Amino acid sequence: MSTLAPYASDPARSRGRFHQIGGGETRGPRDAFQRDRDRIIHSISFRRLRQKTQVFVAPDGDHYRVRLTHSLEVAQIGRTIARALGLNEDLTEALCLGHDIGHPPFGHAGEQALQTAMAGAGGFDHNAHTLRMLTRLDSPYPAHEGLNLSWETLEGLAKHNGPLRKRTWAMAEIDEQWPLDLDSWAGAEAQVAALADDIAYDNHDIDDGVRAGLLTLEQVMEEPLVRSNWDRVRARYPDIAPSRLLGELVREQIGCMVNDLLQESRRRLDEAAPKSVEDVRAAGRALIGFSDEMAAREKALTRFMYANLYHHPEQLEIAIRMGQVVAGLAAAYKADPSLMPGNWGPNLPADEPGLTRHVGDFIAGMTDRYALSRYRELVGPISIEGF
Repeated sequence: MSTLAPYASDPARSRGRFHQIGGGETRGPRDAFQRDRDRIIHSISFRRLRQKTQVFVAPDGDHYRVRLTHSLEVAQIGRTIARALGLNEDLTEALCLGHDIGHPPFGHAGEQALQTAMAGAGGFDHNAHTLRMLTRLDSPYPAHEGLNLSWETLEGLAKHNGPLRKRTWAMAEIDEQWPLDLDSWAGAEAQVAALADDIAYDNHDIDDGVRAGLLTLEQVMEEPLVRSNWDRVRARYPDIAPSRLLGELVREQIGCMVNDLLQESRRRLDEAAPKSVEDVRAAGRALIGFSDEMAAREKALTRFMYANLYHHPEQLEIAIRMGQVVAGLAAAYKADPSLMPGNWGPNLPADEPGLTRHVGDFIAGMTDRYALSRYRELVGPISIEGF
């Protein structure tokens, strides 16, 4: 690891772990943030991301992203940015790898359906559920619930998109047990992780959308950011067929956005002159970010992707059906909680809202494949290509 900037997070000055217990923390050469990263990678909840929707539900092809491969790509971009800015790469990687662990099956369609099913019990939010999963539900250790991650990792996962003025029940519950200073900005590593996520899905979703035939290169060229990068790619490879240049366009896009972020972030850091990570948290604004021009272009690209890919008629049709799967499972398990396997049934809370939240925890942990299998078993047949 390169030399840390004074405003980077330092594992030697960590605020500690969720459960302050002795033993096991001194084995081997790893520091606190390396240990957090490895606990996330070795967790069951991380492995389940390999069968959770990124854009396409259970795609036929093996080349489309899923939530796991997306998280790995985010981590690669995040580490590159962190190294260039003198930040802690291991904490950045842990945040990038863990940021989507709370997603239920079927992506945002599943989240909306679960939010509706749990409305009377406080609702559902995937970001808060990430912390719930890592502090309570994924429990491989005999001495405590959860993965027992450091304060800095939990803070970064909670606040990577900025301060949390409104807290769902799940986030409030964790914050009450171990306050995460939710009204302030997170450290710079968490800010990097949030933007690495944006850069990854903005560009890799273009790749997958074109490969799937829901987008065309001609459509994507309508966006000025993409057009300017495409022109540079074509200038370098004038004799190569456009169909072979999609991957090069994605690489050019990522490089363009990362370079802008580095230049703007260095400007903000020089202006704010933070002397510690606490100065970053107290800055009152993000110190990691795009320039105004790039931020506007990135938002325009996001709007384009919603209009033309995420809300494509084929995608909306599948989203409706997958929402029905989540709603059907929620209704079935609430009507007869004994249908939940393993320890889920015996550990059912007796009263509300605990019962509904327990059912929500179970469904949120499902992969796409498992949710569809259980729906067919408990509710009835459903058709989706690839299953």
